[in-house]
Amino acid sequence: MRLLEGKNAIITGCNRGIGRAVLNCFAEHGANIFACMRNVTDDFKAHVENLAKTNSVEIFPLSFDLCDEEAMKKAVAEIRKSHRSIDILVNNAGKISPNVMFQMTPIDNMRDIFEVNFFAQVRFTQYITRLMQRNGKGSIVNLSSMSGLDGSPGQLEYVSTKAAIVGVTQNLAREFGLDGIRVNAVAPGLIDTDMGNEMDSEYADSIIKRSSLGRKGKPEEIAHVILFLASDLSSYVTGQVIRADGGVKIGNREIR
Repeated sequence: MRLLEGKNAIITGCNRGIGRAVLNCFAEHGANIFACMRNVTDDFKAHVENLAKTNSVEIFPLSFDLCDEEAMKKAVAEIRKSHRSIDILVNNAGKISPNVMFQMTPIDNMRDIFEVNFFAQVRFTQYITRLMQRNGKGSIVNLSSMSGLDGSPGQLEYVSTKAAIVGVTQNLAREFGLDGIRVNAVAPGLIDTDMGNEMDSEYADSIIKRSSLGRKGKPEEIAHVILFLASDLSSYVTGQVIRADGGVKIGNREIR
């Protein structure tokens, strides 16, 4: 069963990690996709062509920097010109900050992370929700983080942006509910991606030890949670933040 058959989705940060896994998953489930990223490489074009052909869908790579408002407007204009109704938006793009304790964190570093992880996401969502409102339906899935819910030492700016995404998710769910637009978020734990592997190894090991499953997550596992929230299977779910952290919150309490 293809859960997104005939739907049109926009996914940011498609080049690698969770975004790449969501791209693959959505194509396998029948969605036509506007695949957004900063740079479209020849390798990515080849991957997209094969993915589209294999799954009988259409995939349109869009290259732009989310922090460049004019470039964003041009990308949105390209989406409009396709005359496709937009059913799904996945706000996946983001960056992690260097591990620096609070007193040593420059305010400019905080502004930089907020621009990418928060303001750019909100700006893009403003444009896309206007398209969704015309159709009277839509599903938005934001990427928060376990860190945005629990905190993470030395990551104040990253944690703050991901906590802000939780607030945006819940607020927009209230604002757009009567427009038929659902807004939810996923809060991944430690995932086996380039970004996840940049984490201090000692701290990463401590997260794994605290988790019930005792391992890192796979990008595909997060993509499946996003698929659920994007699909009609979750038609009565909005304003929620789903933790996909391998059970870090409940901890490892093995009893045998």
